[in-house]
Amino acid sequence: MKIDRKLMTDFVARYPAQPATAFLRGIEIDVLARAAIPDGLGLDLGCGDGILTDILFNRIGRRPDLVGIDPDPLETDAAKSYDFYRRIHTCGGDAIPEPDATFDYAISNSVLEHIPDLEPVIAELARVLKPGGTFFFTVPGPGFRENLRGSVIPGVPRTRYLAEIDRRLAHFHYLSEAEWRALCERNGLQVTGVTGYLGQRATRRWETLSRMTGGLLHSLTGGTLRPIEIQRSLKLRALQNTTMIPRPVASTLAGVIGAGLGWSDDAASPGCLLVTGRRLSAT
Repeated sequence: MKIDRKLMTDFVARYPAQPATAFLRGIEIDVLARAAIPDGLGLDLGCGDGILTDILFNRIGRRPDLVGIDPDPLETDAAKSYDFYRRIHTCGGDAIPEPDATFDYAISNSVLEHIPDLEPVIAELARVLKPGGTFFFTVPGPGFRENLRGSVIPGVPRTRYLAEIDRRLAHFHYLSEAEWRALCERNGLQVTGVTGYLGQRATRRWETLSRMTGGLLHSLTGGTLRPIEIQRSLKLRALQNTTMIPRPVASTLAGVIGAGLGWSDDAASPGCLLVTGRRLSAT
């Protein structure tokens, strides 16, 4: 299936300093938007600055009713500009200040791989979801690391390259479908579907874009700063929250970075997974 040019343009316009992120989000939000996210009160687990969620529900074609959580106070401050958030909490996913069985659904886009200890987060999600409430996770899977081309520097071992990628991206997990099913089942949740996306060609396109932007900046700082810290030090994060690239320019850039690819290319080796499911009963 072809990449949605309009959606990719939306992300390029809103992420002027992050072409690799815009490329990935343009693919995964297309996948997530097709997942029949229901009406009702939703939990945005790892809401960040709210930009992604705004684009997601514009793509779906409705304004949501959400509670956002994120541990980063600078991100939650930015998210408060969106009126679709009923409440926003600056907290971790393992201690959500909401009553039991509050939410009809939960979304979490490219968040759970950054949390070292997932078990209490999934248990807490089960607590705050209503019985029968649904969840939608986008996460990198085992295929993500397998699909990467590797270092362009001769002689760098693949294991070292992958370890550096994980440090830069703060990735702690690449769970398989079976591992997601087991983790959710232990906590009163049932996985009802897993959809793969970001095949080898698309993963390597992301890798190239990332190498030339965030990867380069990470190297120049000696690998001591996370991408978001670099963006903030260069005032790029503030720019992202206040400035958009003109759409004609963004559309041209979107066409370049997504040229020749579809989000389901190389479906036999997906780099990322959309994991969907529901809460079975009271836990």
